Amino acid sequence: MALRRQKEQALSEEKGALEEEDEEEESGGGRREASGGAAAGAAASGFTPPEGGFGWVVVLAATWCNGSIFGIHNSFGMLYVLLQEEGGGVEKDPSLKFKTACVGSLGMGMIFFCSPLVSIFTDRIGCRTTSASGAAIAFIGLFSSSFTKSLEVRYFTYGILFGCGSSFAFQPSLVILGHYFKRRLGLANGLVTAGSCLFSMGLPFLLKIISGRLGLAHTFQVLSAFMLVQIFLSLTFRPIFPSTSDPHDVEHVDHRSWRQQCVSQMRKYFNLRVFRKKTYRIWAFGIATAVLGYFVPYMHLVKYVEVVFDEKERGWIVLVCLGAMSGVGRLASGPIGDLIPGLYKIYLQVASFMVLGLMCMMIPLCQGFWGVIVVCLFLGLCDGLFITIMAPIAFELVGPMQASQAIGYLLGLMAIPMTAGPPIAGFLYERLGKYAFAFYFAGVPPIIGGLVLAFVPLVYQRQLKKKRLDSGKDKMLVSESVMNGELLPGAPAMEAGI
Repeated sequence: MALRRQKEQALSEEKGALEEEDEEEESGGGRREASGGAAAGAAASGFTPPEGGFGWVVVLAATWCNGSIFGIHNSFGMLYVLLQEEGGGVEKDPSLKFKTACVGSLGMGMIFFCSPLVSIFTDRIGCRTTSASGAAIAFIGLFSSSFTKSLEVRYFTYGILFGCGSSFAFQPSLVILGHYFKRRLGLANGLVTAGSCLFSMGLPFLLKIISGRLGLAHTFQVLSAFMLVQIFLSLTFRPIFPSTSDPHDVEHVDHRSWRQQCVSQMRKYFNLRVFRKKTYRIWAFGIATAVLGYFVPYMHLVKYVEVVFDEKERGWIVLVCLGAMSGVGRLASGPIGDLIPGLYKIYLQVASFMVLGLMCMMIPLCQGFWGVIVVCLFLGLCDGLFITIMAPIAFELVGPMQASQAIGYLLGLMAIPMTAGPPIAGFLYERLGKYAFAFYFAGVPPIIGGLVLAFVPLVYQRQLKKKRLDSGKDKMLVSESVMNGELLPGAPAMEAGI
């Protein structure tokens, strides 16, 4: 145990040696902001989370949030079939596969596309207000989807409104956990992320029942009830970090020009410093490349088993298997990640992406329905490993004070490839007449992305050796914590005292 602590301490010292040199502040106001940020960090570091108590209520609310949002999005394979039937089937309109896939992929893509903006709102107005507002928008999107049969309208109601609302409701549910847990943060995060798997297992079965009895319109109304509940659960996201804003800052800001005030606010709430780190840029590019094929199985597997194996009654089982094994992966990846020091955690993501890509390519090779089930188990496991380890890696790469922005920008970069993947797969099926090419396409990007991620620890070690050779410069480096806002993420002054 002592040896492990010494190893972790050595790794933290190495990481500190790699902090990039901050740019000099242009004015006295800039120096004042830096000192204010340091004071805020000091105050925050002296705060001890309760490690429980009301925090478990927050965990329950965050679990419902993650479960309901990603459970609905991951179960779109069921809605995908229903939307095609409502449109008259592919026999009537051969392009219906592509058009229908755009509805679900747009909704999932908006979750990630809005993430940088959600980070700013979370820092500015707080977790509670941001999440409740997002849940309300998501409710409106799902509920209004029940009053139209036009795919073009559902691009807006389901794709834009529900997707955007999901993003604003989801991201604060992860940020708020840091206000109540530190020592048990891994456990809390594992329970919350596993919630989406429980919903992903149950919702396909629920959708199978209610869609057959109530129809597609009422199915959207039932799903909107999950978001209605989340509006009230989001009210529990009360930040408890103490306020650290300097009362003299307001007077100081009043004496600055309009341009200086705008630049100051942009630096606080739209910080791009994370992109100065080469390791973060490589990591973000690798993840964005890998997720091009990530959502394809969730979208097309139900239809695939119906077309190839004539499993119209048991197609929902593939989504249940994906959700179940994803939950196992998420619960297991936390303890496994804790055992892997530093940036070597990335190799866990590398392995998960490589296996995920291979499994996608094996789907067309399965000779029976149960062979697809076995592949789905491995796909779900890789999904869980990739998702849960993402936040700890972000902390390793950029530090805790910039992790919120780093995660937000990463999710934003993932938006376009994740949105484009399923429609491209549908387009390949329409043009080539076989789903095999669609799944072969889905398997290539994760493998390429995994290979790119493998270079991150190597680049890190190379930078470390370069810094060691120039010890004179190392002594002159000064690390500064750059705040995303005046307080820690998700704790604005207006909510900190409530």
